[in-house]
Amino acid sequence: MWLGVSSPCLLLAAQQSNTATAPTPFRILVLGDSLSAEYGLPRGSGWVTLLEKQLQQRGIPASLVNASVSGETTSGGRSRLSGLLQQHRPTHLILELGGNDALRGAPLTMARENLKAMSQEAQKAGAKVLLLGMRVPPNYGRRYSDDFAKIFFEVAESEKISLVPFFLEGIADDPKVAAQMFQPDQIHPNEKAQPQMQANVWAVFKNMFEGY
Repeated sequence: MWLGVSSPCLLLAAQQSNTATAPTPFRILVLGDSLSAEYGLPRGSGWVTLLEKQLQQRGIPASLVNASVSGETTSGGRSRLSGLLQQHRPTHLILELGGNDALRGAPLTMARENLKAMSQEAQKAGAKVLLLGMRVPPNYGRRYSDDFAKIFFEVAESEKISLVPFFLEGIADDPKVAAQMFQPDQIHPNEKAQPQMQANVWAVFKNMFEGY
């Protein structure tokens, strides 16, 4: 029997087709500390939110989950990562950890191993990894500062992952600019600094989306 275009069966199928939600090609997980958790900032003004808006403006279909926690260390991030990977199944992981390890005087070897382990675990789960490099103030001593900065390059090279050499470039590396870019504690960037932080991430992150 011929079913015309007004058939209830065809109408129902068309409605289901129109209302079905296409799967999101990219799922982005941000795992960081207070620099990514909007510490001391108005909600929705941090660099992660700005990155999400950038993706929308570029027409890159993506969902973004910010799993950052103020005070987080590489050890804490490592302990949480497995559950986050299982829950969100990200296609991309932005890893912004290490600063609190240095502030707490944790061994740099431990931070390096934790970052390597997280990179490996994420890649095994099918996620591309972007590591955000950090530095510590010069009052920690030249040798410690240099050794700390190197661990991000070492991890990126050994695990073959993408790297932003210095997450706070253009913010913390110029004393005149830094005076206007930090909250009173002189540790956490303020709202003015967030667009530059987002730009530093985007300069590398944009290359991780093939075809867009």
